[in-house]
Amino acid sequence: MAFILAVAQRKGGAGKSTLAANLAAALAGDGGKVALIDTDPQQTLTHWHRERAKQGARAAPMAFESPSGWRLTGVVERLRRTPGFVILDTPPHNEADAKLAIRAADLVLVPLQPSRADLWAMDGTLGLAVAERRPYRLVLNRLPASGKLREAVMAELTARKLPVMEQSLGNRSAFGDALGRGLGVTEAAPKGLAAAEIRALAEAVAALSRT
Repeated sequence: MAFILAVAQRKGGAGKSTLAANLAAALAGDGGKVALIDTDPQQTLTHWHRERAKQGARAAPMAFESPSGWRLTGVVERLRRTPGFVILDTPPHNEADAKLAIRAADLVLVPLQPSRADLWAMDGTLGLAVAERRPYRLVLNRLPASGKLREAVMAELTARKLPVMEQSLGNRSAFGDALGRGLGVTEAAPKGLAAAEIRALAEAVAALSRT
């Protein structure tokens, strides 16, 4: 049975598609069987996958689909029958489609930038996960090395006792550069700090899939 991972955040621009693509590339590059599903009308990952086809052997193989609406449930149930990982990129503003993806997930990852706007938007996504009784983890994304806002966000998460992945992603241009070429950072710049961060996160997600 596949492990279903939904990447969800109600706020647009939080880094959902970048996180989903890089996790997929890292897991596939480590020998895992991966299917990536784009349910976001912006179709960032659909464009990414088209660019990826130009990269040849440099890009680790993975399945890709972009269903919409009610078709998503059937696609996920079909892919669930095969061992590996199924990663869903969800729409930020379509609650019905996001709910379908979250309902199907074994784990919901919520990317969170160190900003008040992301904190406010996050609650809507967490509410969906709680309503669907799905486990979730926050992933701190585009995180600066230091700063008062970072400290304030961390303090609020700690005070609310929310589950946060220990592995975080820095504010690194390598993520955007790789995405534009249809690659993950583990493929485009495998020795860089961004690649190390996403590998650590992918390993932690893989470990959660085994619990």
